[in-house]
Amino acid sequence: MSDITRILLIYTGGTIGMVQDHRDGQLHPFGFSTLLDNIPELKRFDVDIKTAQLSRIIDSSDMEPILWQELMDLIEKNYDAYDGFVILHGTDTLAFTASALSFMIQGLDKPIVLTGSQLPIGAIRTDGKENLITAIEVASSKSNGKAIVPEVSVYFEYNLLRGNRVTKYSAEHFDAFHSPNHPMLAEAGIQIVYNLPYIRGSSKARPNFFRKLDARIAVLRLFPGIDPDLVKAILFSGAKGIIMETYGAGNAPSASWFIALLKEAVDAGLIIMNVTQCLAGTVDHGRYVTSSGFDEIGIISGKDIRFEAAVTKMMHALGQSEVRQEIVQILKSSISGEMMEP
Repeated sequence: MSDITRILLIYTGGTIGMVQDHRDGQLHPFGFSTLLDNIPELKRFDVDIKTAQLSRIIDSSDMEPILWQELMDLIEKNYDAYDGFVILHGTDTLAFTASALSFMIQGLDKPIVLTGSQLPIGAIRTDGKENLITAIEVASSKSNGKAIVPEVSVYFEYNLLRGNRVTKYSAEHFDAFHSPNHPMLAEAGIQIVYNLPYIRGSSKARPNFFRKLDARIAVLRLFPGIDPDLVKAILFSGAKGIIMETYGAGNAPSASWFIALLKEAVDAGLIIMNVTQCLAGTVDHGRYVTSSGFDEIGIISGKDIRFEAAVTKMMHALGQSEVRQEIVQILKSSISGEMMEP
């Protein structure tokens, strides 16, 4: 490989590459070449930027696991030819994609930076230009010949965040993403200041790529007055894994019918992971009596994992094995920094 840093810029769609149709006033994705024409500053980079795009350009609300697999395949195919990767993505499901890629590509020694914007790149006040330019700078930054941020990350509005720790916080503000349970990896001001103690170390070997995902999961979000028939319908819907969103530190109703249904489902082979509905904090089985029996039943604590990461990690874990103990071990382990260590 030459001394010139090479970056592969991958376009999936999203607001950053959209234009307003004068006929209906709605935003629609347009071609990648048009997007690049709106950012002439990219030509001033001392970086060799090549481009690629998904087989179909989408609004991120149409993102699905098969497209994550396509993204992974694209990165795996080009991994040895580039120093880093930048993915342009719509904001609505960006956190899901960042999390999924962190589980599908493990042991990175190169950056994969996802970014997007709240306003189209052609808008006068767009946040897309700064986001894209800085994302490329992060992806190409090295120290002593090694990538400074060799992990999947999200850059948005001056903040670089771990990809599997982010959640979309706002549909209106430019700082659309927060990482409530993990410090930012870097902050961009006049200079980019990297928070090195919180950045994962570079792998010595080529990463492992895991293509298999199993999307047969469901979400059980608790609320006061939840109906037993609804809980039963979700638990026995045919899903292989359940993300159970509970109160506070992992608390749930102590009603006998609820505990009995959970036990019946787990005994029947269902994998249930407990995550908190709170924006920040952690699940702690046994801190309160209402969660004290979960470990005994076989409910897995998601600790401080974000919902988006929990969903994609469950898909990843179910895709790797049919053996319950192996699936549980994957879910309990911190694979790519998505949750606190044991």
